[in-house]
Amino acid sequence: MLFNSIEFAFFLPIVFFIYWLVLKNTVKGQNIWLLLASYFFYGWWDWRFLSLIFFSSIVDYTIGLNLHKSQNESRRKALLFLSILINIGFLCYFKYFNFFLDSLNEAFTLLGKPLESSRLNIILPVGISFYTFQTLSYTIDIYKRKLEPTKDIVAFFTFVSFFPQLVAGPIERASHLLPQFSRKRNFSYDMVSQGGKLMLWGLFMKVVVADRLAIYVDDVYVLLDQHSWLTLFTAHAFFAFQIYCDFAGYSLIAIGCAKLFDFHLMDNFQRPYFATSFKSFWSRWHISLSTWFRDYVYIPLGGNRKGRFHSGLNLMATFIISGFWHGANWTYIIWGALHGFYQIMEKYVLKFKLPKAVNWIVVFSLTCLAWVFFRAPSVTDAMTVLERIITFQGSGLYFGDKGIFIFGLMGLSLLMLHDYVMEFKPDYQFLYHRSPIVRYATIVVLMMFITTFGVFDNSQFIYFQF
Repeated sequence: MLFNSIEFAFFLPIVFFIYWLVLKNTVKGQNIWLLLASYFFYGWWDWRFLSLIFFSSIVDYTIGLNLHKSQNESRRKALLFLSILINIGFLCYFKYFNFFLDSLNEAFTLLGKPLESSRLNIILPVGISFYTFQTLSYTIDIYKRKLEPTKDIVAFFTFVSFFPQLVAGPIERASHLLPQFSRKRNFSYDMVSQGGKLMLWGLFMKVVVADRLAIYVDDVYVLLDQHSWLTLFTAHAFFAFQIYCDFAGYSLIAIGCAKLFDFHLMDNFQRPYFATSFKSFWSRWHISLSTWFRDYVYIPLGGNRKGRFHSGLNLMATFIISGFWHGANWTYIIWGALHGFYQIMEKYVLKFKLPKAVNWIVVFSLTCLAWVFFRAPSVTDAMTVLERIITFQGSGLYFGDKGIFIFGLMGLSLLMLHDYVMEFKPDYQFLYHRSPIVRYATIVVLMMFITTFGVFDNSQFIYFQF
């Protein structure tokens, strides 16, 4: 069930009204209702995978209780290992089995001894990468004595499957989200207004900007090797904003949707394309994932505690794993490795200061270069794109459908104006909050853009595939 679908437009009001009108005086009843709604929401994709999320939940609920109760360090390590083995095992099977099989086949073929093995027809469960990391952080934090487990099985199951952020994040920590299932939630019109506005802006980012730009980008990729360097450069600059608006839009809808039920999710994006360093970029981009890898991969590997060389290795390993998390393809691994390389060069090699404008150009350009590997279906296609751009092959700019091109630019311009004000002119925000005319005019303009220029073809959010 997509956020930008007719089904969700019926689903959300039903869940909302029963939650607040029928169950407003019972936290337990609200939690049970949210759990049922979340399982229905997830089962809408494929009911067969409900057993998977149920099993993952019961495993980590049980292991969490036993981790906290046990004083035997060997037993505690065994329990943590079991949690990691089960969760990562499921993730590897569904997401990476065929990748490893193909890589093994290619390796043996190069040795002249091809294997006679065929790919399995495995369907990737939606959201498995997200809820796996969410439940893993729960057991790891209990093992480290940073968190006490909950005994409320309904609250824990709802924490794992909470439908606003189930399939594409933000990846919440139990220390932040889980206690919210135990407290009394209070209805307020201000809360609903804030949630609705976040959802509206997220929908604008998705259907007006991301999906409009996607039409042009996909069109260019049909005949990749026949387009000029300028067209390819433009397409990947567009893709940079497409994936930003697609994923940040989803996150805003998720945050706004959770707010309707008086839940507070973490911010996931903070205008990443205004970053003037790669460190800043990753403190603004997919914050819930980047902080997860920092806390559960980079720091356990040693972080920066063992000198520059080991710190560089830890950075590179973390970003390669991050790339692999995004997909079972060498293109994602290279994308992660490039960002690891950028971080190492910035932190340890290129320490001279440049004007902020120059830094911004460098960071944005190199980020777009890395996006080439993220978007390309294969390493060969990515190298074709880079070769044509670097050697300035071809001439002219392909517009495709000029109406789509112009509408995409219009939406992008409005987005950049919004982000510019939020980044550099925060004092201007008082106009929106103090003036009802400005506030209502903004909402009307957004709704006009969404209904007039939005793409409503049930296009999925990019991060659903991860």
